[in-house]
Amino acid sequence: MTRLAVFPGSFDPFTLGHLDVLKSALRLFDKVVVAVGYNTQKSGLFTAEARVEMIKIAVADYPNVEVCSYMGLTVDFCTSRNIPFIIRGLRTTTDFELEQVIAQANQKMAPEVTTVFIPAGAELSFISSTVVRDVLLNGGDVQRFIPKGINLNHFTTY
Repeated sequence: MTRLAVFPGSFDPFTLGHLDVLKSALRLFDKVVVAVGYNTQKSGLFTAEARVEMIKIAVADYPNVEVCSYMGLTVDFCTSRNIPFIIRGLRTTTDFELEQVIAQANQKMAPEVTTVFIPAGAELSFISSTVVRDVLLNGGDVQRFIPKGINLNHFTTY
């Protein structure tokens, strides 16, 4: 039996923190689907298609990772694909409080789907997509915050 999980997020852009959480998830699961969600609450810097391409570059050496995009509720995506676990990365206690509420709501909507929290490594916990976008938009060097091989200047923004 294959242990399957989804790692959903906006990933705008995908960071070393995201990759760290993904690597931890791969120690627990046979296959992880990294799913770029279309979040109507957020206006992203990069198109969803660009984010999918970035992640594919970052995970090229991981054959047990699939990358795709989806719309709607994460639990609906999970149930439509028979994925029993959702991976959520945590950087801070604030992340935990928000993610706990979302996990509880998801549990009510889809009791067969379980959320698994994975903390980012201490040396990467300060990296957020928001910080990376801010550094990028202000002309700073973001390469130390994103996986090797990704050049954000080559991707389409909104």
